[in-house]
Amino acid sequence: MSALGALIRRDIRIAVRVGGGALIGVLFFLTVVVLMPFALGPDLALLARLGPAILWLGALLASLLTLDRLFTADHDDGSLDLILMSRTPLELACAAKALAHWLAAGVPLIVATPVLGLLLNLDGPATLAVAVTLLAGTPALTFTGMIGAALAVTLQRGGLLLAVLVLPLSIPVLIFGVAASNAAIAAPEGGMSFSTPFSILCALSLASLVIGPFAAAASLRHGLD
Repeated sequence: MSALGALIRRDIRIAVRVGGGALIGVLFFLTVVVLMPFALGPDLALLARLGPAILWLGALLASLLTLDRLFTADHDDGSLDLILMSRTPLELACAAKALAHWLAAGVPLIVATPVLGLLLNLDGPATLAVAVTLLAGTPALTFTGMIGAALAVTLQRGGLLLAVLVLPLSIPVLIFGVAASNAAIAAPEGGMSFSTPFSILCALSLASLVIGPFAAAASLRHGLD
């Protein structure tokens, strides 16, 4: 456990020091949110209706933007070989790296959501609802994206492969995340139930937490042999 804690702390420090975690993700998130009102026009009601979908789409793209750093830097400097040869199970090491990536790149997106929601004419409860669904769903984006990052790390041009592999796996998370956000916003008006899409979103995160480390570890073992 001490080795896993050290790995998590190391990855977080590297992400903060290099600027490849919170800074790039939040800036990209901000860019998507700022450009959408210019594309959709000055209709405030339309912005409020599409706000949860825009925030979720921005979070998905921002998370995908930083996924290529999950294993590539360790592969380039030889740290990944040391992780493979260590006594710590590779599955746990992959889970620790994904957790560090989520803390460095995913949590800042959640924290920035209430502020960025104001740009889309969302009120306080609506932005809070989107932030809660992002808190439940972004781990699924990270742990499923880890599978694509592990497959692409041994390829010289794996960036496009990473996007092709991760985007289809992220579509269910995007669908139920937006559905849960809309349900939470429409709940006071007697809209759809919030518990159903939110429970499915949590289930997707738990399933990715179980499957992702094993699939990523298998990919690394096969690709680096």
